[in-house]
Amino acid sequence: MKAELLKILRDTDGYVSGQQLCRHFNVSRTSVWKTICQLREEGYLIEAVQNRGYRLQESPELMSGAEVRSRLHTRWMGRECICLETVDSTNTYARRLAEEGAADGTLVLAEEQTGGKGRRGRNWSSPRGEQIAMTLLLRPKIRPEHASRMTLLMALAAARGIRRICGLESKIKWPNDLVSGDKKICGILTEMNTEVDYIHYVVIGTGINVNQTEFPEELRETASSLRLETGRSYSRAELAACIMDELEPVYETFLKTEDLRDLYQEYNELCVNCGRQVRVLHPKGAYTGTAEGINQNGELLVRREDGTVEQVYAGEVSVRGLYGYT
Repeated sequence: MKAELLKILRDTDGYVSGQQLCRHFNVSRTSVWKTICQLREEGYLIEAVQNRGYRLQESPELMSGAEVRSRLHTRWMGRECICLETVDSTNTYARRLAEEGAADGTLVLAEEQTGGKGRRGRNWSSPRGEQIAMTLLLRPKIRPEHASRMTLLMALAAARGIRRICGLESKIKWPNDLVSGDKKICGILTEMNTEVDYIHYVVIGTGINVNQTEFPEELRETASSLRLETGRSYSRAELAACIMDELEPVYETFLKTEDLRDLYQEYNELCVNCGRQVRVLHPKGAYTGTAEGINQNGELLVRREDGTVEQVYAGEVSVRGLYGYT
């Protein structure tokens, strides 16, 4: 009831009468008032005027299940939302939930991660109250070898969400980063539990630097935040909900074909790799070339110096001019 009541207040221009809320929820005025009091205790500024009703005046910068759900417009994705004060890793926590039978579309968020993970075992810093640290649990009925494409879907949805909320045209560094200028603002890590021909579940972890104004010395040259890039702070709950709104239709489109035939052109318009020199780390040896974007399978096309085109399915790809690669 709390999330839905909050959504009604937020979506209403003006006052909502107590009687309207009683009829909507089929509860007493006392129940409505208790929920209003709970929201006030959490920091929401709600005006109550006799014979007019309630009006939401101000929302706190709060990451809670009710706050995120009240901003969602999805049909199913993120509707089961768990917000934690502190966790080792939202990916690890979501995997535990998946093993216990948690529903498709469950979203886990945390105010602070003490053991956040990046690709290839790297650490991901998650300072309290400044960043989005979230993991989405999905149970797609697709071939396991196609699951890595879901990282690209999240990157596309995150770029769309950042544009909507912040007005910032971030770019995607294939396959799992978002950048602004030459600095990283978002990282994505996809993990899964599979059998040979069946996926039990996939967890997509996304970390976004939202309101940070400072970074550790070792990250200052390569990392930035939405606040540093735009000069404004943002509601993390609003941005997280917006990304879910963007991801749900993208994901459903993907499930129909298991490829990116309807999405790869938009992805390439945002892909910072396109047209730039890249260095690919490959088990048979590193090589350089020019990235030409992705194909409908999500593979990065790299034209080598001899003119041959490699289809890079996975691996470490550095882009000249980003993260210190010169």
